[in-house]
Amino acid sequence: MGQSSVKPQGYLPRLVDEQIERYLRIFGAVEIEGTKWCGKTWTARQHGASISYVDEELALAQDDPSLMLLGEKPHVIDEWQRVPSIWNLVRHRVDEARSARGGWILTSSSTPPGRDDATNEAEKRHSGAGRIGRIKMSPMTLSESGESSKAASLAQLFEMPLSTEIVDSDTEQLVEIACRGGWPEAVDLAPMDAQVVAREYLSAICHESAPSHGLDPYVTERVIASLARNLGQAATYGTIKEDALGATGSNLTDRQIGDYLSFLNRIYLTMEVPGWEPPSRSKKRLQVKPKRYLADPSLAIAALGMSPQALMEDWQTFGLVFENLCMRDLTVYARAHELARPVPVRYYRDDSGLEADAIVELADGRWAAFEIKTSESKVDAAVENLKRLRKKLCENPRSQTKLPSFMAVIVGIGKYARVVEEGIYVIPIRSLTA
Repeated sequence: MGQSSVKPQGYLPRLVDEQIERYLRIFGAVEIEGTKWCGKTWTARQHGASISYVDEELALAQDDPSLMLLGEKPHVIDEWQRVPSIWNLVRHRVDEARSARGGWILTSSSTPPGRDDATNEAEKRHSGAGRIGRIKMSPMTLSESGESSKAASLAQLFEMPLSTEIVDSDTEQLVEIACRGGWPEAVDLAPMDAQVVAREYLSAICHESAPSHGLDPYVTERVIASLARNLGQAATYGTIKEDALGATGSNLTDRQIGDYLSFLNRIYLTMEVPGWEPPSRSKKRLQVKPKRYLADPSLAIAALGMSPQALMEDWQTFGLVFENLCMRDLTVYARAHELARPVPVRYYRDDSGLEADAIVELADGRWAAFEIKTSESKVDAAVENLKRLRKKLCENPRSQTKLPSFMAVIVGIGKYARVVEEGIYVIPIRSLTA
């Protein structure tokens, strides 16, 4: 209850730090939401002056939620979703003093069901729009963990061409980075030690969180394994059910599978990337169902029961894991842009099979397309694919799609960040930053 808080020792700066400072100047309160163990509490403490831990004072918080709001401002309320009524209390306090800014920082590792759409009016919680700024946080990117040279800035690429740069390129090290993941507590661990962290995370979800939401731990485990086998796919409920459970899943309805996917999405374990709809294309000819990734590549590796050596021997699976890593980092970098859209990264696929792994579109309409490849051997084909995409979307005289600011192939095993031709780049993931 309003405990005094010192700044966390050994804090590793995060890309959301600047956004948090900005939002504290704009809104009465700020919510930091994201998967467990990604560093939300430490980051909140870095920006706060006092803190209340709802988990540790749950009975007190349930009896009198207002006590959780007491403390020197900015006051951190950690895991507020355990007592959902705290949300409306904060909103009302912000309303009472409209000129006040930066009063509270709320952290949450799950979205309370019905926060914005509860049918019970007594329990309905206001969205907080205009009062509470929302910030999403992910596990650490390579830029944040010190494993990117930061030579290629996503924000700068929208303004000026890429500069040539030599980048560290070590296949075994890249595989180990993926196994270790972006967990702040694991950045200094050996890959297989870090995998223990990822496995413990999944075990807690399956055997503690899922049952508390009325879900079967075994089915939860199998659904997560299915998602890990189908990273970056817009898999249907039927596909996930069959892949995860086979004949044993015949008694599960699509709605039940949807409940599992919704649960995993609410606790931020999954990252859904929707399809992009450029102005010139008919929606009927586009695939817009979300592709799914896990919040961190280490979780996919843990769910599949693999090791660095096993990934080195199964390059196809590592390709999926590497794509997951790139989408994690690209999403964080895109969110950090001052013109970021609410959904910062999408993908493109049309009825002809033409696709791009990622599209970053800014609020002013500028956009960039990305292909993701593990190594240089597939760069030429990826560049040709990007050129076909640009021609199809932008060269039609009646097209409403403006030319992309740039296009790029993100590679894992590549030594040079370079310009292929005007507006098309090759960017090793270990050179990329916000």
